[in-house]
Amino acid sequence: MLSSLLRALLFVTITTVPVRADDLGVAKGEILLTVWGAIESTNADGVAQFDLAMLKALDDTVIKTSTIWTDGTHSFQGVALNDLVSRLGVQGKTLRATAINDYAVEIPISDAVKGGPIIAYMLDGETMSVREKGPLWIVYPYDLNQAYRSEVIYSRSIWQLDRIEALD
Repeated sequence: MLSSLLRALLFVTITTVPVRADDLGVAKGEILLTVWGAIESTNADGVAQFDLAMLKALDDTVIKTSTIWTDGTHSFQGVALNDLVSRLGVQGKTLRATAINDYAVEIPISDAVKGGPIIAYMLDGETMSVREKGPLWIVYPYDLNQAYRSEVIYSRSIWQLDRIEALD
């Protein structure tokens, strides 16, 4: 009887442990994105780190849109911001997205909606170099909705993204 009770307690204890490294996997290649702050899931010392393969392993989204920085319509492929926020269990209200050159913008969590912005890792089927605004670029579906064609949204469209902090 005691053995059964101990097994039941052990099962409850094990199944209620917060999401940890095993669930995200561990980056094996160059780390392109680090996320920290008010998040539940991590895979390194208090942060979530992603290499390109890990980002590609998440559900991908394709947006075909024009931008104010490029000519014509292009195909952007990446992970939807709402999927990343959900996957990491973001508890904050704001994301501070920062680029390789330390340029930073704040993006409200309310932007992370289905059909909203993605963290693009491919442009027209090719990975993006730093020179081409890569390796990561937050892209909104500008052509889909007039609300996405504003100075505020354009300012949140950070390229050369390499880190995100989830703020309370």
